[in-house]
Amino acid sequence: MAELEGRIALVTGATRGLGHAVSRALAAQGAHVVALGRTQGALEELDDAISAAGGAATLTPLDIRDDPALERLGAALNQRWGRLDLLVHCAAEAAPMAPAEHVAAADLDKAIAVDFRAVQRLIRVLHPLLKAAPAAQAVFVDDPDTAGAAFLGAYGAAKAAARTLALSYAAEQARRGPRIWLAAPPPMPTAVRARFRPGEDRATLAPTADVAERLVAKIVAGEAAPGETVRL
Repeated sequence: MAELEGRIALVTGATRGLGHAVSRALAAQGAHVVALGRTQGALEELDDAISAAGGAATLTPLDIRDDPALERLGAALNQRWGRLDLLVHCAAEAAPMAPAEHVAAADLDKAIAVDFRAVQRLIRVLHPLLKAAPAAQAVFVDDPDTAGAAFLGAYGAAKAAARTLALSYAAEQARRGPRIWLAAPPPMPTAVRARFRPGEDRATLAPTADVAERLVAKIVAGEAAPGETVRL
């Protein structure tokens, strides 16, 4: 039996990596996946894979930094379904590695825009839709092990800021819902990981499909406490 039959799930960063795998895993459990990503072709490939497995998806090609586009997305979700049962925020920007004193302003600004500011914009747009759904969940994929890591200051700082914001949101909604929690995946062979560790033996890393299955199992179980960071 499909555990998420009839649920509406928005996945950011759906074109590749964990977001792609999570989209497929959610669709396999019966969720209608609203797949958000920047690349139309990659979204169409995802849609083909979901359709071939008997699932359903709505493709949303947009840049997560585009505030007006996010507003339009919120309005479209409200018009079509009037609610959002699940948000899984996987999108991330891997700022180039650099010593703290040499981080380029453009790289820092992009990391802040994608890894931090977009989190607040998503919360602002999607919160009313999450509130309209019974037992809604919002899951923010975290990378806590990069905090304070050498040469990862821009990425680690932006992710730490996003973590703080997500935890505040979780505390504010703990009594009424939606349930907000964080997921911390193990090292995976993603583009973000490859940028930080070129030449690494990717065979030693956890397959994104396996991590996605564990994440979806946690969603289905509904066991994560508000503000909890779940190690996958």
